[in-house]
Formats: sequence, structure tokens, C-alpha cells
Amino acid sequence: MKFLFRYFFRTVRLVLAPVMILSEKLNKPESIERSPEAQAEVDAQCRSLALYQFKTCPFCIKVRREMHRLALPIELRDTQHDQARRTELEQGGGRVKVPCLQITDDSGKVEWMYESDAINRYLDQRFGQAMV
Repeated sequence: MKFLFRYFFRTVRLVLAPVMILSEKLNKPESIERSPEAQAEVDAQCRSLALYQFKTCPFCIKVRREMHRLALPIELRDTQHDQARRTELEQGGGRVKVPCLQITDDSGKVEWMYESDAINRYLDQRFGQAMV
């Protein structure tokens, strides 16, 4: 019985994955506009961030939409197809769960933030209207 459930859900994922990716591409929110100087500052700050994610994870899509809305060039790290990134996430964050935002401060201290709503709140507070 487990066998049937496993293959049923695997088939559902295979069918829905292209639909989710297409939907993400077609429904991107409008990006905010910043002055070139402000955008350069945001770009520099984003070098200390990395998003561990799966391409078709709905919660990861939610975070990527917010990144696009805020015009954030955060590095995306695919933990589904890249075993090294998966291992980094497990060793650094303590579990393999996506989305996870890795935040490195100026002193080199690393913080791992899970949950799409928490990540979106953090990004909005740090890069939202204050950075326009």
C-alpha cells in the first residue's frame, strides 16, 4: 500500500511541477524601483544572503516572489538536486527544510531562518520601503 501512495504522490508532483513553475513565471509581481545608488547598496547587502530552496516548493515560490517584488539578487541554492547544498543546509541549519534563508552578518556569524512567512517579513523589513 505504501508503494501505491508513494507513486501516486510522485506522479502528482511530476504533473504539477511544470504548472507551478509556469505560474510563477507568468504571475511575477511588479518589482519596486530604486535609484541606482540604492539598488547598488541593496545588491551589496544581498551578498550576505542565500536562499536554500526547491524549484517547485510552493513556500519557496512564495519567497522567490517576494524577492522579485523587492528586486533582491539573493543567491538561490537548490537543495533538491545539489547534494553539497543539502549537506550545507543540514549541517548549518540543523535540518533539511526549505525555504531557509542563510544570513551572514559583518562579523561572519551565520543565522538560519526557516518558514516562508518569517523570511518574507525579514526581507520586507530590511529591504522594503526604507530602501526605496
